[in-house]
Amino acid sequence: MNAHIDAVRVAGTPSGPVPVVLLAPDGEPDLLPIFIGFDEAAAIARGLDAVDIGRPLTHDLLLDVVEELGGRVDKVVVDSLESQGDGGTYTADLHLDTPRGTTVVDARPSDSLALAARTGADIEVDPGVYDEGRRERTTFDDLDDIREVADL
Repeated sequence: MNAHIDAVRVAGTPSGPVPVVLLAPDGEPDLLPIFIGFDEAAAIARGLDAVDIGRPLTHDLLLDVVEELGGRVDKVVVDSLESQGDGGTYTADLHLDTPRGTTVVDARPSDSLALAARTGADIEVDPGVYDEGRRERTTFDDLDDIREVADL
């Protein structure tokens, strides 16, 4: 399923605030929430906003290295949800086009999405992953945008 980053917000939990990136698969009413860290949330928001802070942060550096070596980020695929107790861990594959051909790199969804936000690369979600993790859009209406919370 093709998707895009709908928003990066902050959810209140019993253990404190937790950032969540919301993926919106094309043509679907619900969102796929992926809970991530503050640094990763800020990196995704900066990528979406094309913010240049002067010196490259980790995701900018990785992208610079890939491009200097003649490669490009082709797409990100959120491909599985590994259940663990009450929650789960999403996994993703980062698809790269390189001078040696295409390659797939196992990566955290947050890192992959930060790169997609910087490059406009396609984002895909496995239909089974979407079905298992989907939540109604209204669930996230009252959450603050990460930019408001983290002063980005």
